[in-house]
Amino acid sequence: DKMYEQEAFTEPLCELIKLFGIQSSQVRIQICKSVVNFFNMELPGKLLSGYQPTSPNYKIRMAEIGGLAEILVLSLTLVENQLTEKLWVLKALQHLSTSGESCAQMVNVGGASRLCLCLNGADPSGQLLFRSSEILWNLLEKASKEEVVNQLRSLECVHALKEAFVELVFGFRHCDHQLRNDLLVIATLLTESPAVPMIESGFAKILIVLATCTEVKLHNPLVKGFKLTYSYEDFEMKKLLFNIIGILSKDPSAAQLLSENHVIPALLYYVKQNQRSGFPDWSAAQYEELQLHALAVLASVAPMLVDKYLSCQANTLLLVFLEWCISQDAFFGRGNSFHGTGGRGTKLAQMRYSLRALRSVVALYDDAVSSNLCDQGAISQLLDILKYAADKAKEKESIALLEIQADILFILSVLCEDDNDRKELFSCEGIGILVSYLTTDPTRLCSGMGHNCLLLSALDCLWSCVIGCSIAEESFIEKKGVFLLLDLLADNNLCNIILGILIEFSDNPKTVLHMSIWRGKRDQTAANVLVHLWRQEEQDLGVKRDRYGKIVDTKRPLITRFQKQQKVIPVPACCPSFSVMEISESVRAKIYSLFCKLGFENLPGLSAKDVVTLAIIQHYIDFKIGEVWSEISAEIKEEFRPVTSDERALKLISELSENTGRMVRGLQTEALERQHRQEIKEEKKSYKEIQASQIQRENINKSWENFLARTSNYEALKVRNLMEDIEEVTIRCIGKVIQSLILLTTTINWGSALSLAIEEWVYICVFLLKLLKL
Repeated sequence: DKMYEQEAFTEPLCELIKLFGIQSSQVRIQICKSVVNFFNMELPGKLLSGYQPTSPNYKIRMAEIGGLAEILVLSLTLVENQLTEKLWVLKALQHLSTSGESCAQMVNVGGASRLCLCLNGADPSGQLLFRSSEILWNLLEKASKEEVVNQLRSLECVHALKEAFVELVFGFRHCDHQLRNDLLVIATLLTESPAVPMIESGFAKILIVLATCTEVKLHNPLVKGFKLTYSYEDFEMKKLLFNIIGILSKDPSAAQLLSENHVIPALLYYVKQNQRSGFPDWSAAQYEELQLHALAVLASVAPMLVDKYLSCQANTLLLVFLEWCISQDAFFGRGNSFHGTGGRGTKLAQMRYSLRALRSVVALYDDAVSSNLCDQGAISQLLDILKYAADKAKEKESIALLEIQADILFILSVLCEDDNDRKELFSCEGIGILVSYLTTDPTRLCSGMGHNCLLLSALDCLWSCVIGCSIAEESFIEKKGVFLLLDLLADNNLCNIILGILIEFSDNPKTVLHMSIWRGKRDQTAANVLVHLWRQEEQDLGVKRDRYGKIVDTKRPLITRFQKQQKVIPVPACCPSFSVMEISESVRAKIYSLFCKLGFENLPGLSAKDVVTLAIIQHYIDFKIGEVWSEISAEIKEEFRPVTSDERALKLISELSENTGRMVRGLQTEALERQHRQEIKEEKKSYKEIQASQIQRENINKSWENFLARTSNYEALKVRNLMEDIEEVTIRCIGKVIQSLILLTTTINWGSALSLAIEEWVYICVFLLKLLKL
């Protein structure tokens, strides 16, 4: 830029260009030293008067803007055979790699692969390997990890990394072990990418053999001379190697390699209590961490090598280990590691990962695995552990305990499914435990701890371990299980699953009886809950209804919002249409099935709105048939024109479906009118009650006024008393007269009767004289 302003700059610029073109080792080293000096944060010892030194941050920023890192990476080719210059370039790159922008520049010119190939260069000092590996670390951290891994995926790079790692494995210095672990982390990141040839290069085999050699005690030439020192670095290496095995277990092509190198026996080595402690072995805390890590890796590897798993009696070892987990042995878990979370002071972490390993193989639904477990009494043992975990959760709840319970319920579900003998065995102790899970407080399901997963596991266990076995079903119903399911259903929890379970149970007559007598909050009935769920489902699906809940579209009364948006798509006869598929996804078909068991008449607790909805439910299957025929008609007309007879038949079917819709709508209108008349009748009755109450109130007021008049006016009081005497005597006289007349007509003794009558008449005359006197 200055050259264009003044010609005097032209000649010096040319001289500089010539100078930089000199192939001088001293110049190259000095350039690298100057770059390294950019990162020196100390000010120069002697400052020139009138000048201010530039700040280190400014120099680093200028290096980033100028693309210095990119140029230095490219210069590695020039110094390939000059070790001193190469080390200075790497030192400069090592400083520059602390910047994310410089790391991105290195990656842009393939810096990761270039640096990886520098790992095995001849260097007695070991600086070449150290600096190259540290720069690779920084690239993985600060640049695009995917791009760096992509550059290292070549077979040449993996071989270079393998050779460098093997050389460090047999090193004896502390720095060798640290650098070995650094390369192992890089290898872990490469293993996560399926495109990296870890198996083809033989690197994976070395890592697997190294991970298992101390447990299986087999001599392998690949690790001949390797000695584990039980130092902290060796402990870290062991965990990294276990982690790599876990990653390899996700690759099906690694199955043979894992099997041949005895990974399952090596992992099962840790499925036992630590009976050794102290030098020269792992400490108790380290052993626990490796034990939990091995169990976690076993859960990943075992499904891939199930035959090897069974041949090593892994089920037996895990069941024995679980027995120890609930024993009273003095053991205090450290809970220091990731896998030990929630297990401090207990054996819960060991139990958690042992069950996770069992679950992983049971989830294969392999008959050999299930039979092997059941033959060893796994069902009874798992129920004991489930009780233990449930009791512990009552004392102090934790995520680990919830996961343990959910895993056991899942394992039991798989073991008992489609086997009545196992279901009967489960029912002896398992029904009571299942019932306790169904009483979970609904507010806890949203706590985020995992109660919802536990409830789901309990319902799955109920479906697999109880339904289909009459003894188990009877026991569940006797323990008020149907009531508890309806309580959950009323709270809108897992409605689809619970409805399915109730349908399966409804084949038992006692279930229908229990559903009929159940009462929920606010005296809800089962029919009322089911109708409410139907309305809620239709609202979610966007089914059109008027404000009273009546049918709007009589041609397609059940059609959802999504179905309206669907275009006509012809499908083969073997494929179900959308209307048919909707049956399995929607709860409406399940509600209809339950009402078929409960009946549609004389159901208690239904309002007029419920009756309107019930009319739709009752004709669900009719509407669904019409909907399917409507789809068939639309598909036919989309592809070709039907013949006259077919068209007539389709039209007739459509009219029948529409007539059904009109008929149901008429029933709904009639129900609403009947309700309206009932409301008017009740309103009149209420009005009469109000009117009678008002009259009674007026009479009370009038009586009170009379009382006040008597007590405040003497003459009025005398008149009132006289009226009361007259009333009393009159009533008495009438009684006597009636008595004498009866006596005259029924007795033979006329004399006595006549004398009595005369006596009464005299009394009346005396009373009349008194009245006249007054």
